Amino acid sequence: MEKMVKNKELLDIPFFKGKKVFITGHTGFKGSWLSVFLLKLGAQVIGYSTCSKADTRLFDLCCLKNDITHIKGDVRDLNHLVSALKDHKPDMVVHMAAQPIVRESYNDPVGTYATNVMGTVNICEAIRQTPSVKSFLNVTTDKVYDNREWVWGYRECDPLDGYDPYSNSKSCSELVTHSYKKSFLEKHVAVSTARAGNVIGGGDFAPDRIIPDCVRFALKHEDITVRNPNSIRPYQHVLDPLYAYLLILEKQYKDPTYASWYNVGPNDSDCLRTGDLVNLFIKYWGNGLKRIDQCCEGPHEANFLKLDCSKLKTAFDWSPRWNLETAVIKVVDWTKSWTSNENVRQVMVRQIEEFLE
Repeated sequence: MEKMVKNKELLDIPFFKGKKVFITGHTGFKGSWLSVFLLKLGAQVIGYSTCSKADTRLFDLCCLKNDITHIKGDVRDLNHLVSALKDHKPDMVVHMAAQPIVRESYNDPVGTYATNVMGTVNICEAIRQTPSVKSFLNVTTDKVYDNREWVWGYRECDPLDGYDPYSNSKSCSELVTHSYKKSFLEKHVAVSTARAGNVIGGGDFAPDRIIPDCVRFALKHEDITVRNPNSIRPYQHVLDPLYAYLLILEKQYKDPTYASWYNVGPNDSDCLRTGDLVNLFIKYWGNGLKRIDQCCEGPHEANFLKLDCSKLKTAFDWSPRWNLETAVIKVVDWTKSWTSNENVRQVMVRQIEEFLE
Protein backbone atom coordinates (compact mmCIF):
# COMPACT_ATOMS: atom_id res chain seq x y z
CA MET A 1 0.00 0.00 0.00
CA GLU A 2 1.28 3.50 -0.85
CA LYS A 3 2.28 5.84 1.93
CA MET A 4 0.27 9.01 2.38
CA VAL A 5 1.51 12.02 0.42
CA LYS A 6 2.36 14.94 2.69
CA ASN A 7 0.90 18.31 1.72
CA LYS A 8 3.41 21.12 1.60
CA GLU A 9 0.70 23.76 2.06
CA LEU A 10 -0.85 22.93 5.43
CA LEU A 11 -4.21 24.09 6.68
CA ASP A 12 -3.93 26.83 9.32
CA ILE A 13 -5.88 24.91 11.96
CA PRO A 14 -5.94 27.70 14.61
CA PHE A 15 -7.56 29.99 12.01
CA PHE A 16 -10.86 28.10 12.28
CA LYS A 17 -11.13 28.26 16.08
CA GLY A 18 -14.24 30.28 16.92
CA LYS A 19 -15.07 31.05 13.28
CA LYS A 20 -18.74 30.75 12.32
CA VAL A 21 -19.20 28.48 9.29
CA PHE A 22 -22.65 28.20 7.70
CA ILE A 23 -23.18 24.93 5.81
CA THR A 24 -26.17 24.20 3.58
CA GLY A 25 -26.85 20.48 3.30
CA HIS A 26 -25.03 19.75 6.57
CA THR A 27 -27.08 16.60 7.27
CA GLY A 28 -25.92 14.80 4.12
CA PHE A 29 -22.92 12.50 3.76
CA LYS A 30 -20.31 15.16 2.93
CA GLY A 31 -22.03 17.72 5.14
CA SER A 32 -21.85 15.42 8.17
CA TRP A 33 -18.15 14.72 7.61
CA LEU A 34 -17.50 18.46 7.15
CA SER A 35 -19.38 19.27 10.36
CA VAL A 36 -17.31 16.76 12.35
CA PHE A 37 -14.12 18.12 10.72
CA LEU A 38 -14.97 21.74 11.58
CA LEU A 39 -15.90 20.87 15.16
CA LYS A 40 -12.52 19.13 15.44
CA LEU A 41 -10.91 22.42 14.32
CA GLY A 42 -12.84 24.41 16.92
CA ALA A 43 -15.24 26.18 14.55
CA GLN A 44 -18.86 27.07 15.29
CA VAL A 45 -21.02 25.20 12.79
CA ILE A 46 -24.39 26.53 11.65
CA GLY A 47 -26.19 23.95 9.54
CA TYR A 48 -29.15 24.50 7.22
CA SER A 49 -30.94 21.50 5.71
CA THR A 50 -34.36 20.10 4.83
CA CYS A 51 -33.49 17.25 7.21
CA SER A 52 -35.02 14.70 4.86
CA LYS A 53 -34.97 11.35 6.67
CA ALA A 54 -33.34 9.66 3.67
CA ASP A 55 -30.38 12.07 3.90
CA THR A 56 -29.75 12.32 7.65
CA ARG A 57 -28.64 8.80 8.56
CA LEU A 58 -24.95 9.61 9.09
CA PHE A 59 -25.83 12.92 10.76
CA ASP A 60 -28.07 11.08 13.22
CA LEU A 61 -25.48 8.36 13.86
CA CYS A 62 -22.94 11.08 14.73
CA CYS A 63 -25.33 12.74 17.23
CA LEU A 64 -24.36 16.14 15.80
CA LYS A 65 -27.63 17.95 16.44
CA ASN A 66 -26.73 19.16 19.92
CA ASP A 67 -23.19 20.27 19.07
CA ILE A 68 -24.03 22.66 16.24
CA THR A 69 -26.68 25.24 15.42
CA HIS A 70 -29.12 23.03 13.54
CA ILE A 71 -31.66 24.78 11.30
CA LYS A 72 -34.38 22.98 9.39
CA GLY A 73 -34.96 24.83 6.14
CA ASP A 74 -35.11 24.55 2.36
CA VAL A 75 -32.68 26.44 0.12
CA ARG A 76 -35.64 27.08 -2.19
CA ASP A 77 -37.11 29.31 0.57
CA LEU A 78 -35.29 32.61 0.03
CA ASN A 79 -36.82 34.54 2.93
CA HIS A 80 -36.02 31.84 5.48
CA LEU A 81 -32.48 31.46 4.16
CA VAL A 82 -31.86 35.22 4.32
CA SER A 83 -33.18 35.32 7.89
CA ALA A 84 -30.93 32.41 8.94
CA LEU A 85 -27.79 34.12 7.65
CA LYS A 86 -28.70 37.52 9.07
CA ASP A 87 -29.54 36.03 12.46
CA HIS A 88 -26.31 34.01 12.83
CA LYS A 89 -23.87 36.32 11.00
CA PRO A 90 -21.44 33.64 9.74
CA ASP A 91 -17.87 34.40 8.67
CA MET A 92 -17.88 31.74 5.94
CA VAL A 93 -20.46 29.83 3.92
CA VAL A 94 -20.20 26.41 2.25
CA HIS A 95 -23.06 25.57 -0.11
CA MET A 96 -23.54 21.81 -0.35
CA ALA A 97 -27.34 21.41 -0.40
CA ALA A 98 -28.36 19.64 -3.59
CA GLN A 99 -30.27 16.83 -5.23
CA PRO A 100 -27.07 14.83 -5.89
CA ILE A 101 -28.13 11.63 -7.73
CA VAL A 102 -27.94 11.42 -11.54
CA ARG A 103 -30.61 8.75 -11.94
CA GLU A 104 -32.99 10.58 -9.58
CA SER A 105 -32.61 13.71 -11.72
CA TYR A 106 -34.19 11.79 -14.61
CA ASN A 107 -37.15 10.94 -12.35
CA ASP A 108 -37.57 14.50 -11.05
CA PRO A 109 -35.87 17.03 -13.33
CA VAL A 110 -38.01 19.96 -12.14
CA GLY A 111 -37.22 19.31 -8.49
CA THR A 112 -33.55 18.84 -9.32
CA TYR A 113 -33.33 22.19 -11.13
CA ALA A 114 -35.36 23.94 -8.43
CA THR A 115 -32.98 22.79 -5.68
CA ASN A 116 -29.68 22.95 -7.54
CA VAL A 117 -30.22 26.17 -9.50
CA MET A 118 -32.64 28.30 -7.48
CA GLY A 119 -31.01 27.03 -4.30
CA THR A 120 -27.76 28.56 -5.55
CA VAL A 121 -29.50 31.81 -6.52
CA ASN A 122 -30.97 32.01 -3.02
CA ILE A 123 -27.75 31.33 -1.10
CA CYS A 124 -25.93 33.91 -3.24
CA GLU A 125 -28.70 36.43 -2.62
CA ALA A 126 -28.68 35.68 1.11
CA ILE A 127 -24.91 36.24 1.21
CA ARG A 128 -25.37 39.52 -0.67
CA GLN A 129 -27.59 40.68 2.18
CA THR A 130 -25.27 39.46 4.99
CA PRO A 131 -22.22 41.72 5.50
CA SER A 132 -20.52 39.34 7.96
CA VAL A 133 -19.72 36.78 5.22
CA LYS A 134 -16.16 37.11 3.93
CA SER A 135 -15.59 33.73 2.26
CA PHE A 136 -18.04 31.64 0.19
CA LEU A 137 -17.52 28.26 -1.46
CA ASN A 138 -20.09 26.63 -3.75
CA VAL A 139 -19.44 22.87 -3.99
CA THR A 140 -20.49 21.58 -7.41
CA THR A 141 -19.22 18.49 -9.29
CA ASP A 142 -16.84 17.23 -11.95
CA LYS A 143 -19.94 16.55 -14.06
CA VAL A 144 -20.41 20.25 -14.86
CA TYR A 145 -18.26 19.91 -17.99
CA ASP A 146 -19.35 19.20 -21.54
CA ASN A 147 -18.06 15.65 -21.35
CA ARG A 148 -16.67 14.44 -24.67
CA GLU A 149 -15.12 11.29 -23.17
CA TRP A 150 -11.62 12.69 -23.65
CA VAL A 151 -8.64 10.76 -22.31
CA TRP A 152 -7.21 13.92 -20.72
CA GLY A 153 -8.60 15.76 -17.72
CA TYR A 154 -10.98 18.69 -17.98
CA ARG A 155 -9.65 22.07 -16.95
CA GLU A 156 -11.52 24.94 -15.33
CA CYS A 157 -11.52 26.85 -18.62
CA ASP A 158 -13.34 24.08 -20.52
CA PRO A 159 -17.03 24.55 -21.48
CA LEU A 160 -19.71 23.83 -18.88
CA ASP A 161 -22.64 21.81 -20.23
CA GLY A 162 -23.63 18.79 -18.14
CA TYR A 163 -25.67 16.17 -20.02
CA ASP A 164 -28.27 14.87 -17.55
CA PRO A 165 -30.52 17.12 -15.41
CA TYR A 166 -28.32 16.73 -12.31
CA SER A 167 -25.07 17.53 -14.14
CA ASN A 168 -26.65 20.34 -16.14
CA SER A 169 -28.24 21.89 -13.05
CA LYS A 170 -24.78 21.97 -11.47
CA SER A 171 -23.40 23.67 -14.61
CA CYS A 172 -26.14 26.26 -14.12
CA SER A 173 -25.19 26.55 -10.44
CA GLU A 174 -21.64 27.42 -11.50
CA LEU A 175 -22.90 30.11 -13.90
CA VAL A 176 -25.19 31.59 -11.24
CA THR A 177 -22.24 31.82 -8.87
CA HIS A 178 -20.05 33.45 -11.53
CA SER A 179 -22.74 36.06 -12.23
CA TYR A 180 -23.37 36.89 -8.57
CA LYS A 181 -19.65 37.14 -7.94
CA LYS A 182 -19.13 39.63 -10.77
CA SER A 183 -22.37 41.54 -10.25
CA PHE A 184 -22.69 41.80 -6.48
CA LEU A 185 -20.22 39.95 -4.26
CA GLU A 186 -16.69 40.51 -5.48
CA LYS A 187 -16.08 43.72 -3.53
CA HIS A 188 -16.73 42.27 -0.08
CA VAL A 189 -16.87 38.43 -0.39
CA ALA A 190 -14.23 36.03 -1.73
CA VAL A 191 -16.16 33.55 -3.91
CA SER A 192 -14.99 30.19 -5.26
CA THR A 193 -16.48 26.98 -6.59
CA ALA A 194 -15.05 23.49 -6.13
CA ARG A 195 -15.71 20.84 -8.79
CA ALA A 196 -15.07 17.58 -7.02
CA GLY A 197 -14.96 14.06 -8.38
CA ASN A 198 -16.64 10.98 -6.89
CA VAL A 199 -16.02 10.66 -3.15
CA ILE A 200 -16.17 7.60 -0.94
CA GLY A 201 -16.10 7.24 2.81
CA GLY A 202 -17.74 5.63 5.78
CA GLY A 203 -21.40 6.45 6.33
CA ASP A 204 -22.54 7.02 2.75
CA PHE A 205 -25.95 5.35 2.51
CA ALA A 206 -27.09 6.95 -0.76
CA PRO A 207 -28.75 4.86 -3.50
CA ASP A 208 -27.07 4.35 -6.87
CA ARG A 209 -23.52 4.92 -5.58
CA ILE A 210 -21.03 2.13 -5.98
CA ILE A 211 -19.46 1.93 -2.52
CA PRO A 212 -22.78 2.16 -0.63
CA ASP A 213 -24.07 -0.55 -2.99
CA CYS A 214 -21.02 -2.68 -2.15
CA VAL A 215 -21.68 -2.24 1.56
CA ARG A 216 -25.34 -3.20 1.18
CA PHE A 217 -24.43 -6.39 -0.71
CA ALA A 218 -21.67 -7.23 1.77
CA LEU A 219 -23.92 -6.83 4.80
CA LYS A 220 -26.41 -9.23 3.21
CA HIS A 221 -23.55 -11.65 2.40
CA GLU A 222 -24.40 -11.42 -1.30
CA ASP A 223 -22.08 -11.14 -4.27
CA ILE A 224 -21.76 -7.57 -5.56
CA THR A 225 -23.65 -6.73 -8.74
CA VAL A 226 -21.97 -3.94 -10.72
CA ARG A 227 -24.05 -1.94 -13.20
CA ASN A 228 -21.31 -0.23 -15.25
CA PRO A 229 -18.03 -2.02 -14.48
CA ASN A 230 -16.05 -0.28 -17.24
CA SER A 231 -16.99 3.31 -16.41
CA ILE A 232 -13.91 5.28 -15.34
CA ARG A 233 -14.27 7.82 -12.53
CA PRO A 234 -11.91 9.87 -10.34
CA TYR A 235 -12.46 8.38 -6.88
CA GLN A 236 -11.15 9.91 -3.64
CA HIS A 237 -11.77 9.65 0.10
CA VAL A 238 -14.20 12.31 1.31
CA LEU A 239 -11.56 13.89 3.57
CA ASP A 240 -9.38 14.89 0.61
CA PRO A 241 -11.89 17.27 -1.01
CA LEU A 242 -13.08 18.50 2.40
CA TYR A 243 -9.51 19.43 3.26
CA ALA A 244 -9.27 21.28 -0.07
CA TYR A 245 -12.56 23.10 0.63
CA LEU A 246 -11.28 24.28 4.00
CA LEU A 247 -7.98 25.32 2.45
CA ILE A 248 -9.82 27.41 -0.16
CA LEU A 249 -12.09 28.98 2.48
CA GLU A 250 -9.15 29.90 4.67
CA LYS A 251 -6.80 31.19 1.99
CA GLN A 252 -9.37 33.32 0.17
CA TYR A 253 -10.61 34.72 3.51
CA LYS A 254 -7.08 35.99 4.15
CA ASP A 255 -6.32 36.89 0.51
CA PRO A 256 -9.24 37.26 -1.97
CA THR A 257 -6.91 36.75 -4.94
CA TYR A 258 -7.20 33.01 -4.21
CA ALA A 259 -10.93 33.14 -5.06
CA SER A 260 -11.54 31.22 -8.29
CA TRP A 261 -12.95 28.00 -9.81
CA TYR A 262 -11.12 24.81 -8.79
CA ASN A 263 -11.17 21.17 -9.82
CA VAL A 264 -10.69 18.92 -6.80
CA GLY A 265 -9.79 15.36 -7.68
CA PRO A 266 -7.40 12.48 -7.07
CA ASN A 267 -4.16 11.68 -8.84
CA ASP A 268 -4.47 10.00 -12.24
CA SER A 269 -3.60 6.64 -10.70
CA ASP A 270 -6.86 6.77 -8.76
CA CYS A 271 -9.07 7.22 -11.83
CA LEU A 272 -10.28 3.62 -11.86
CA ARG A 273 -12.82 1.50 -13.60
CA THR A 274 -15.80 0.90 -11.35
CA GLY A 275 -15.16 -2.85 -11.49
CA ASP A 276 -11.60 -2.34 -10.23
CA LEU A 277 -12.87 -0.25 -7.33
CA VAL A 278 -15.25 -3.08 -6.42
CA ASN A 279 -12.33 -5.51 -6.54
CA LEU A 280 -10.48 -3.34 -4.00
CA PHE A 281 -13.52 -3.34 -1.74
CA ILE A 282 -13.80 -7.13 -1.97
CA LYS A 283 -10.10 -7.50 -1.16
CA TYR A 284 -10.35 -5.57 2.10
CA TRP A 285 -13.83 -6.66 3.14
CA GLY A 286 -13.02 -10.36 2.85
CA ASN A 287 -15.62 -13.04 3.60
CA GLY A 288 -15.39 -14.52 0.09
CA LEU A 289 -17.42 -11.87 -1.75
CA LYS A 290 -17.45 -11.95 -5.56
CA ARG A 291 -18.22 -9.41 -8.27
CA ILE A 292 -20.97 -9.95 -10.83
CA ASP A 293 -21.01 -7.59 -13.82
CA GLN A 294 -24.44 -6.69 -15.08
CA CYS A 295 -24.28 -4.17 -17.90
CA CYS A 296 -27.86 -2.94 -18.21
CA GLU A 297 -29.83 -0.39 -20.17
CA GLY A 298 -30.64 2.80 -18.35
CA PRO A 299 -30.44 6.59 -18.54
CA HIS A 300 -27.28 8.10 -20.02
CA GLU A 301 -24.30 8.26 -17.69
CA ALA A 302 -20.76 9.23 -18.66
CA ASN A 303 -18.34 6.37 -19.28
CA PHE A 304 -15.11 8.34 -18.84
CA LEU A 305 -14.50 11.47 -16.81
CA LYS A 306 -11.25 12.84 -15.42
CA LEU A 307 -10.19 16.18 -13.95
CA ASP A 308 -7.00 18.18 -14.40
CA CYS A 309 -6.30 19.54 -10.91
CA SER A 310 -3.15 21.46 -11.84
CA LYS A 311 -4.73 24.80 -10.90
CA LEU A 312 -5.51 23.74 -7.32
CA LYS A 313 -2.12 22.06 -6.94
CA THR A 314 -0.31 25.15 -8.23
CA ALA A 315 -2.31 27.72 -6.26
CA PHE A 316 -2.05 25.92 -2.90
CA ASP A 317 0.84 23.49 -3.42
CA TRP A 318 -1.85 20.88 -2.66
CA SER A 319 -1.95 17.18 -3.42
CA PRO A 320 -4.23 14.33 -2.31
CA ARG A 321 -3.19 12.72 0.96
CA TRP A 322 -4.83 9.30 0.71
CA ASN A 323 -4.71 7.10 -2.35
CA LEU A 324 -7.71 5.01 -3.34
CA GLU A 325 -6.50 1.84 -1.67
CA THR A 326 -6.20 3.71 1.64
CA ALA A 327 -9.63 5.24 1.05
CA VAL A 328 -11.24 1.81 0.64
CA ILE A 329 -9.50 0.55 3.78
CA LYS A 330 -10.96 3.50 5.71
CA VAL A 331 -14.46 2.77 4.35
CA VAL A 332 -14.22 -0.86 5.47
CA ASP A 333 -12.85 0.22 8.86
CA TRP A 334 -15.74 2.67 9.41
CA THR A 335 -18.40 0.20 8.26
CA LYS A 336 -17.17 -2.68 10.39
CA SER A 337 -16.90 -0.33 13.39
CA TRP A 338 -20.50 0.77 12.81
CA THR A 339 -21.80 -2.80 12.51
CA SER A 340 -19.95 -3.62 15.75
CA ASN A 341 -21.89 -0.81 17.49
CA GLU A 342 -18.81 1.34 18.03
CA ASN A 343 -19.15 5.12 18.34
CA VAL A 344 -18.95 6.11 14.67
CA ARG A 345 -18.29 9.77 15.40
CA GLN A 346 -15.22 8.77 17.37
CA VAL A 347 -14.16 6.64 14.40
CA MET A 348 -14.56 9.68 12.12
CA VAL A 349 -12.55 11.89 14.48
CA ARG A 350 -9.83 9.25 14.60
CA GLN A 351 -9.71 9.06 10.79
CA ILE A 352 -9.55 12.88 10.59
CA GLU A 353 -6.63 12.86 13.04
CA GLU A 354 -4.88 10.19 10.96
CA PHE A 355 -5.52 12.25 7.83
CA LEU A 356 -4.03 15.39 9.42
CA GLU A 357 -0.90 13.66 10.71
